[in-house]
Amino acid sequence: MSLALSLLDLAFVQPGRSVRDSFAASVELARAAERSGFRRVWYAEHHNMPTIASSATSVLIGHIADHTESIRLGSGGIMLPNHSPLVIAEQFGTLATLHPDRIDLGLGRAPGSDQNTMHALRRNPSSADSFPDDVLELQGYLNGHTLVPGVQATPRADEVVPLYILGSSMFGARLAAQLGLPYAFASHFAPDLLHQAVEVYRDTFRPSGQLEKPYVIAGVNVFVSEDHDQAVQQQKVAYRSRTRSFISRGQLGANFTDAEIDAFLASPNGAQLASMTRYTATGTPAEVRDYLTAFAESCHADELITTHQAPDPDDRIRSIELIGAELGE
Repeated sequence: MSLALSLLDLAFVQPGRSVRDSFAASVELARAAERSGFRRVWYAEHHNMPTIASSATSVLIGHIADHTESIRLGSGGIMLPNHSPLVIAEQFGTLATLHPDRIDLGLGRAPGSDQNTMHALRRNPSSADSFPDDVLELQGYLNGHTLVPGVQATPRADEVVPLYILGSSMFGARLAAQLGLPYAFASHFAPDLLHQAVEVYRDTFRPSGQLEKPYVIAGVNVFVSEDHDQAVQQQKVAYRSRTRSFISRGQLGANFTDAEIDAFLASPNGAQLASMTRYTATGTPAEVRDYLTAFAESCHADELITTHQAPDPDDRIRSIELIGAELGE
């Protein structure tokens, strides 16, 4: 069967490599996704994380668009409470003007950072409360029907940039359904409410000018190689590194041995962290195809957005090519 596939690129900064290297790798990942039949590539807004280089999300999207030809590019997502809706409308109106019919705008309400970074961003802790109103204000700027008298977003593209609501809770599901927008669930790191949220979204969806019927994107982690054992090893190395980052917040984690990390993940204290990557497809192209197909069917997803986290960028590119050949459109 054909399954719509997309890519979430976290713009990893690998140990011993520079941020510039990370951006170069992101270009090659997007090119691989483009030639492998992926529908879109998204980049996530994170702050104060030295291993993730996508903090200036709209800038990175523009850079990738300049180095690709046709694949859709967007945010997965812009954390709207960190910004004024007008500024985001101007940024994405600019992107869509420069790169017509290629730009998506996924929106989340999480901070994408810790408490100190929220303060540095000048974000009010209560700003998430206005997220639904901010989405409507942003939508008004993008479609030319502003809700703020006398204020328009300039530039505004000829097309209306499509909005997506991102989430990992019932709040996002209900809001996306109420506004008639596509819903992307962050099941690649927050899996617990996936099936319940999708059910609520589909059951309460109201058609809108953007979307006539529900559309669900679900996140899933992928490690694929021609050799099963190699894919398993890539997963082990990547998830150990991820665990070190969580434990240390970028400070002392490198001092933990692999055995200590494995023991932590097997312990009650590490169980919650280990469960965050519950939805992970690992193995040969055929094994991963079977997993992704069953996963999409189980959560009634119209599209899967995959994160390829093999430590080596060449292995990530190869995994995109392999699964694209197996499942691409």
